Amino acid sequence: MDNIDYKIILALKENGRRKASDISHEIHLSVSSVIERIRKLESAGVIQAYTIIMDDAKIGNDLTVLMEVSLEHPRFTDPFVQYVRGNPHIVSCYYLTGEFDFMLKICCHSSRDLEEIHREIKQQEGVRLTKTHYVLSTEKNNFSSMPDFQAESTEARHAT
Repeated sequence: MDNIDYKIILALKENGRRKASDISHEIHLSVSSVIERIRKLESAGVIQAYTIIMDDAKIGNDLTVLMEVSLEHPRFTDPFVQYVRGNPHIVSCYYLTGEFDFMLKICCHSSRDLEEIHREIKQQEGVRLTKTHYVLSTEKNNFSSMPDFQAESTEARHAT
C-alpha cells in the first residue's frame, strides 16, 4: 500500500458507494487506475467488504450493552464462538487476554430481550462468569483503523 491507496481507502471508508470517477478527480488519478487499485486492494484482502451502517435506535434496538464473558476452560472456546456467530443480537465479539475471555457487543430492543439473551449466554456450556456494561452513548465508532501514511512518509524522508 502506498499514499495513493491510502487516499482511495479513505474515500471509500467515507462512502463505500462513491464512484471511481469522483475519487479519481479528488486524488488526481485516472479512473482506470483507481478501479485497478481498488480491485488489487480487494483481492489482497485489504478491503474485505462493503456494508451499511445503521442507527440502532432508529431500527428499534434501543439497548446496547458490552458483556464480558469468562469461560471455565479453553476447550469451550470453539462451541462458544459458534454460538456467538449464530446469534443476531451479538454484533461483535473480541477474544481477550486477562480475567475475561470475550467482550461481546449486544444490541436489542429492550431490557426484557437482554434478559433472555443474557440467560441464553449463561446457559452456554463452559460459561463461568459474565459482567455486563450498559452503553449510555457512543462517542466514537470507527470500524477499522487507518495507518498514518503522511507520518510514515515524513519519517522515511528524514531517515535518508
